[in-house]
Amino acid sequence: MSQSPYPSWQPWEGQGRGVPQPWGGQLAPSMLAAHADRERAVDVLRAGYAEGRMEHGEFEKRVARAYAARTVGELALLVADLPQGPVPRPVPVQAAVPGTFFPVARPRTNGKAVSAAVCGLLCVPTFGLTGIPAVVLGHMARSEIRRSGEGGDGLALTGLVLGWLSTAGWALVMVLVTAVTLAVG
Repeated sequence: MSQSPYPSWQPWEGQGRGVPQPWGGQLAPSMLAAHADRERAVDVLRAGYAEGRMEHGEFEKRVARAYAARTVGELALLVADLPQGPVPRPVPVQAAVPGTFFPVARPRTNGKAVSAAVCGLLCVPTFGLTGIPAVVLGHMARSEIRRSGEGGDGLALTGLVLGWLSTAGWALVMVLVTAVTLAVG
């Protein structure tokens, strides 16, 4: 029987003692492993098994050890000899982020649109006194919004609708009062 040039133990087996050896990487090997870290290691093991890099028995042992691992260093040992291991590398601090991943900047809301909506809402408690200002501010705001691209078109439209309803309601009341006054007397 010939002697193999390779040791009878694997690095992930902890030199036969059942204790994983510390990993000498730069990603804090003593840091406690999260569930996501364990799943990532198992995914690397699955890929290695699917590529034929290990036998089924070895794969099952490594998966069991991955789920039992307490630190990131233990997980790194399990996948260190596989192409996708040992752990994800940190993102460089000055990495450029493509513009598509930045949130879209919301346009500034037009102040006249806010004023139109407030005046429209105040039509009921002020008995229609703010109806005409709501209409005027709403038209001015919509014109500015189309020209400048600001936000607040819904607010301006709300002010317009409530202002016109209030103005029309009070005009109807005035016509009815006038008609009743002429009919009575």
